[in-house]
Amino acid sequence: MFDKILIANRGEIAVRIIRACREMGIKTVAVYSEADRDSLHTLLADEAICIGPAASTQSYLNMERILTATVAMKADAIHPGFGFLSENARFAELCKKCNITFIGPGAEIINKMGNKSEARKTMIEAGVPVVPGGKEAVNNVEEAREMAVKTGFPVMIKASSGGGGKGMRISRGLEDFDANFNNAQMESVKGFSDDTMYIEKYIEKPRHIEFQIMADSHGNVVHLGERDCSIQRRHQKVLEESPSVAISEELRNKMGQVAVQAAKAVGYENAGTIEFLLDKHKNFYFMEMNTRIQVEHPVTEMVTGLDLIKEQIRIAAGEPLSFSQEDISIKGHAIECRINAENPEKNFMPSPGLITNVHVPGGNGVRVDTHIYNGYKVPANYDSMLMKLIVHGKDREGAIAKMRSALGELIIEGIETNVDFQFEILSHEAYRDGDVDTDFIPKFFTDYVR
Repeated sequence: MFDKILIANRGEIAVRIIRACREMGIKTVAVYSEADRDSLHTLLADEAICIGPAASTQSYLNMERILTATVAMKADAIHPGFGFLSENARFAELCKKCNITFIGPGAEIINKMGNKSEARKTMIEAGVPVVPGGKEAVNNVEEAREMAVKTGFPVMIKASSGGGGKGMRISRGLEDFDANFNNAQMESVKGFSDDTMYIEKYIEKPRHIEFQIMADSHGNVVHLGERDCSIQRRHQKVLEESPSVAISEELRNKMGQVAVQAAKAVGYENAGTIEFLLDKHKNFYFMEMNTRIQVEHPVTEMVTGLDLIKEQIRIAAGEPLSFSQEDISIKGHAIECRINAENPEKNFMPSPGLITNVHVPGGNGVRVDTHIYNGYKVPANYDSMLMKLIVHGKDREGAIAKMRSALGELIIEGIETNVDFQFEILSHEAYRDGDVDTDFIPKFFTDYVR
């Protein structure tokens, strides 16, 4: 087992990893930018080291500085969390060259599955159902237009290296295709330094269903059930839950087996997520694979009783999975709300600044993952997520009631947040009835979405 792990991340996920390491008796090193000097993860880790200015490119995305810090602090391994360098194949390869364990899959797998068009091609060859569309990636509008016509409108234009809703556009006909393609491509180049795109059929009103998988270096691959991530704004998840009301036990088994099949097809290792689109006829299609731990992993932990971060670390250390597929059972219902520093009434404008007062909810089945505290100054340089509020109940109705109670108790003063917006979602009749799809927010919250 590792003696010391450096966490190449910030915010609540860095705190989450530190806590898992503490319980395992592993020392931790926090890295931080100048803007994060007083962030909670720097205070909780055994050691902390500054790696540069506030700009991510000069700190959390600077591979050389992170690797230098790892060597200087004599850490055995790096946990990348999510975002930043977590799905960067070059970083994983550099870790290997420096004899540092990267807690995640190898560079070859990240390249194959992290690139959305390459992953799509791989899944087609593995016999996994995918959304109809082009098999190859394209980097010019002429080829893309031809592919869109062949696929049939409406289509989804996606960046091969995309994530977090960036580099994505819906085109409903030739009249808007070129502009949408060019805009998505420019966003991809700016965000991922990659101009390759792919085209797939746009599935009307789908659910976004993802399956958590864990795989070790001994050939064991297990799925931990599904998460329903259909509540989204601009392709970014707002609220997640497990299990999904749209999935029967029979369909869960079928989709889970396909998720395991997909992971085995590429020789996957460590934690990963197979994401599907589920249409109204219960047909499901592979969308992409995230080769890292997900923001929403706590809902899976709540319904399975497993600690996914600890399992990631054990796998990276060469240990076999501590459970088999037969050991996995889904108990109760869990919901996660992402609490962001943003103003929904002003088109979700980010709201950095000084937090003057925080009160977090508690009680049986309530979990708060966060890095904020009274007097913490939210920087304007990074993602706006302040915390993840997670609840667990015996059933969906009980979980909704518990989340509404927790949101009502949560206080964050000094900045604007989306707490009231989350409460409105939980209170909406369609949500409570389980009648949701990825267009839920644009359809029912037109006052907020402009």
